[in-house]
Amino acid sequence: MHNSAKKHGALFFDTYLNNAKDLTIVDIGSQDVNGSLRSVAPTNNKYVGVDFIEAKGVDVVIADQYSLPFEKESVDVVVSSSCFEHSEFFWLVFNEILRILKPTGLLYINVPSNGSFHRYPVDCWRFYPDAGVALQNWGKRSGYNCALLESFVGMNEGETWNDFVAIFVKDIKNSVKYKSRIQNHAIPFMNGRLYNSENIVNHVVPSQDQVAHKKLIEIVNSINQILKKE
Repeated sequence: MHNSAKKHGALFFDTYLNNAKDLTIVDIGSQDVNGSLRSVAPTNNKYVGVDFIEAKGVDVVIADQYSLPFEKESVDVVVSSSCFEHSEFFWLVFNEILRILKPTGLLYINVPSNGSFHRYPVDCWRFYPDAGVALQNWGKRSGYNCALLESFVGMNEGETWNDFVAIFVKDIKNSVKYKSRIQNHAIPFMNGRLYNSENIVNHVVPSQDQVAHKKLIEIVNSINQILKKE
């Protein structure tokens, strides 16, 4: 787990589940690779790690990611970090998560918005600012009354990755239960979306990669100009 993924996960728990207890939290893609969300989750809750293989951080091994071994409306919170990009049909995983969540249940996902090709066992997707709204609308089309509470793209702070973060509530009727937002913290982010709003918070068009590439080209051109004069 890269540093910003762990940081954003901790912010989710602190913002939405501060002092929570006796909840069932399911982590999809829970294998501990240089850390996991389990380490920043609130204590006094039941934490269940789910993945394809037996490994550190994995409590339940599954063979089919599109059929989670939990009863309908039996889970309070589902978290998934750096996992959806490795799912060929992540929208089906999304529906399966909605199935197992209670009406008050929350879903936190963190997915790369850029970054290198990395297969576990495949690498299929990158998420952009409208992805959260698209998933919300897919859930509604599939018969769920879910709502996107917030989403944003985290700024790269010296790592390779820009994290796309999105938080959903299973039933829009329960959106009033969650008033705080990660975006209210002093964190660097761009292209944020908030519940029931069409506005883009901290609207940025070029990606950080594009900005960095442009600056690099300018530096190289400047050096070339100096060398030519010599």
